[in-house]
Amino acid sequence: MSSPYASDPQTPVYDVVGVGFGPANLALAIAIEEYNEAAAPDQRLTAIFLEKQASFGWHRGMLLEGATMQVSFLKDLATMRNPTSRFGFVPYLQDRGRLVDFINHKVLFPSREEFHDYLGWCADGVDHMVGYGLEVGAVRAAAPAGGGAEPGARVVEVDVDVVGASGSATTTYRARNLVLGTGLVPKLPKGITSSERVWHSSEFLHRLERFTEPDPHRFVVVGAGQSAAEVADHLHRTYPGAEVCAVLSRYGYSPADDSPYANRFFDPEAVDLYHGAEPAVRDRLMDYHRNTNYGVVDIDLIDELYRRSYQEKVRGEERLRILNTSRVEGVDQDPEGLGVYVRNLATGAVERLTADAVVYATGYTEPDPGRLLGDLAGSCLRDEEGRLRILRDYRVDTAPELEAAVYLQGGTEHTHGITGNLLSMAAVRAGEVCASLVARRTAPETATALA
Repeated sequence: MSSPYASDPQTPVYDVVGVGFGPANLALAIAIEEYNEAAAPDQRLTAIFLEKQASFGWHRGMLLEGATMQVSFLKDLATMRNPTSRFGFVPYLQDRGRLVDFINHKVLFPSREEFHDYLGWCADGVDHMVGYGLEVGAVRAAAPAGGGAEPGARVVEVDVDVVGASGSATTTYRARNLVLGTGLVPKLPKGITSSERVWHSSEFLHRLERFTEPDPHRFVVVGAGQSAAEVADHLHRTYPGAEVCAVLSRYGYSPADDSPYANRFFDPEAVDLYHGAEPAVRDRLMDYHRNTNYGVVDIDLIDELYRRSYQEKVRGEERLRILNTSRVEGVDQDPEGLGVYVRNLATGAVERLTADAVVYATGYTEPDPGRLLGDLAGSCLRDEEGRLRILRDYRVDTAPELEAAVYLQGGTEHTHGITGNLLSMAAVRAGEVCASLVARRTAPETATALA
């Protein structure tokens, strides 16, 4: 397909190029697919999503046996946007031949393993929109066709390198809209780097597969959230001869608030209220409801870990140790093994634990989109605290010289609330971004060629 916006008439200009293909951009691909199925041929959106991985995958390092989702199966990639979508979790179950079995199972929260299979099933349904094994190297505004004065950059160019290719293998994609959905970045404490014995929870199962210690004697798990509790549980069950030390800065694991009224913070209508509120109000709302998602654990898992710990005390064989009101202050390695320094915050006492491995379940951070946007970052407007200004449709507020749109799937918590990075709003968010893309495509000014 040729386009008047392309500097090379043989190079297509897509309506949208998406960077990353996790659940957020997968949900957008589904929304675009369903829009195109109903639209007239000349009104359809053209889209390509660029993914660095060789195939679809989502948190593979934490697909622990028995771990369940923290959101209802109805908050899949499509149902809340379109209850009759063929990409919903129920059609997936029907296609897999497990619908009756799932109903008899009487669960609202499927296993993480099953939901990952559902996501892969969805990805297979839109694989014509995806390029795997492609890593984005640079993003810039496209030069106007034929030179001359540019009224505003309406097209962006995305340079992509083929992952693992030898020699030069760079391809350039052009689009009127760019959607960044690169996901969150694993966070380690300052001064800590990942190694053969120091792991972040995001790579837990991958590291464990390569772990060669035949008879480990101790693991240290740092963190107080769901991932930390799941890692401690998994290690305790998998290595019956090993001690598992869970280091928490509080007295113990705190339960997630999933009560009905608190869950209204995840409703689609809550995004409207949050985005329209004053910054001080947004901050208060986030403080009130942070315990719905951050640093909290499902109560069933808390109860199980406590039961196990108590039973070990009864037997006099304490193997699951909860080192509360404590923090890890450093890690070293000597011929004796890995040394983990744990300070008791109440007494100030420091204990050095020799461990076979330490797992940091210390969460994730939002990536800085400015690093990926390159020269385009200078045209993206920021608030008083230096954060990107995000419009209600998840579009970055830009200066007049950049007319091409940049959308963020993630990195919008400061403007859209806690759901900005969460799976629970993926379907609705994708629908809103898709509607915005359609509106921009049909706007009169988008039909004007560059000079």
